[in-house]
Amino acid sequence: MKLTASAGLHGSITVPGDKSISHRAVMLGALADGDTHISGFLMGEDCLSTIDCFRKMGVPIDCSAKEVVVHGVGLHGLREPEGQLYTGNSGTTTRLISGILAAQPFPVTLTGDASIEKRPMGRIITPLRKMGADIDGRDGKFCPLSIRPAALHGITYEMPVASAQLKSAILLAGLYADGPTAVIEPAPSRDHTERMLRALGAAVESDGCKVTIHAPDALRACDIEVPGDISSAAFFLVAGAIVPDSELTIRNVGMNPTRDGVVEVLRAMGADLAVSNVRDSAEPVADLTIRSSKLHGTEISGGMIPRLIDELPVLAVAAAFAEGETVIRDARELKVKESNRIAAMAAELNRAGADCTETEDGMMLRGGKPLHGAAFESYNDHRVAMSMAVLALAAAGESEILNPEVVSISYPGFFDALRAIGGSIWY
Repeated sequence: MKLTASAGLHGSITVPGDKSISHRAVMLGALADGDTHISGFLMGEDCLSTIDCFRKMGVPIDCSAKEVVVHGVGLHGLREPEGQLYTGNSGTTTRLISGILAAQPFPVTLTGDASIEKRPMGRIITPLRKMGADIDGRDGKFCPLSIRPAALHGITYEMPVASAQLKSAILLAGLYADGPTAVIEPAPSRDHTERMLRALGAAVESDGCKVTIHAPDALRACDIEVPGDISSAAFFLVAGAIVPDSELTIRNVGMNPTRDGVVEVLRAMGADLAVSNVRDSAEPVADLTIRSSKLHGTEISGGMIPRLIDELPVLAVAAAFAEGETVIRDARELKVKESNRIAAMAAELNRAGADCTETEDGMMLRGGKPLHGAAFESYNDHRVAMSMAVLALAAAGESEILNPEVVSISYPGFFDALRAIGGSIWY
C-alpha cells in the first residue's frame, strides 16, 4: 500500500462498530435465553473468530448485512466442540471465552495464531484457578489453554493491572459461581461487560473500582445496537488534526466514559475537536468534528492509560507533529498487544525522522520535526499499520505500508475510507 501527503481531508464518515462491544454481544447473546439481534456489528476478523467459536459449541448465529442474530442456548446450553477452539488473532476472544469455558461440563482446548501464542494468559489463569477452575497453559501462561470441567466459587480478586479483558473473564466465570464474585481494579477499565450484563438481567454492582456480580438463574436476550468504535475513529481524529486544511465529522461514535480518553488528550494537545449530537442508549454516542490544528505536547499517564490504551499508537503520531515534548508513561500493557507497540511505534516514527525515545513503560517524543515518508513495517499489528498510514498523509514524499491487509482485524475498509475523504492511496 502506497501513500503520499494529502492536500486536505474532508467529509462526513461513519466507522465500523465497536470491536469490544461486538465480541461481548455474541458471547452474552449465546448464553441468553431467546434471540439477540445485534445491529452495527463489526465484521472484522477478530469478531468473526468469536462467532466461529460459539457456532462450534452449538450456538446458531445468522449474519447478514443488516444484523447478526444470535439464537441463545442459555447459560447451560453450550455443547462440546469437535476439536480445538481457534481464536485467530483475538486476545479478547481468548481471554473472555476462557471465563465461560471454565464452568462448562466438557473439556476444551483453546488456541490461536502465532501472536496469540505469545501473549500472556497467566493473568487470567491465576484468578480462574482461585475460583476452582481446572485450567493450564503452555509453560503455565501461554496458549494453547487446556480447560476441564470444574465447579466454580465466588472470590474477591484484586487485579494487578487495569484490564477489561481480565475483569471480564472473571465476571463471566462469575455467572456460574456459587457465590458473589468481585474484582477490584487499580484504575477503571472499559465497562462494556458490566453494562451488557445488566441489560440482559444480571445483578452487577459497581462501587468505584470494585465490580461485583451475582450468578443469575438466566440471562434474557435483548436487542443490542453497537456504536461506532472510538478506537477506529481515533485514526481519523488524528489525521484531521495533523493534515493541513482538513475538516472531518465522524458520526455515531461510542463515547463510553471509560473509553473517551483520546478526545480528552487531543483537546489537551490543542486540537480543534467538537462533540455534538450526544445521545444515550445502553452506551453513550456522539458525533465528532475535527479540524486541522496546531498541536502541542502533553503528558499521557496514570489513570488515563486504561481509557485510551488502544489509541496510544496513533496518539504517538499526533505527538510527532506537535510542538514540544510529549511523554507517555504507565503503558507497559502496550508491550503485550499484537506486537510490542512501544518498540514498534518508536522504531517506525524514527524511521520517518521523528525524535522518539522508547522507555520501559512508554515513550518520549520531541515533536515538531519535519517528517518524511518511508517503507513502514506493520509488525502484523493492525493499529501500527493504520497509525503509520495516518502519519504518511501528513509526511513529505511517498510512503509504503508493508503487510497492509492486517487492518482487516478491526477495520476491513480502512484504506478505502481514507481514500474517500481525500487520502492519496494506491496499491
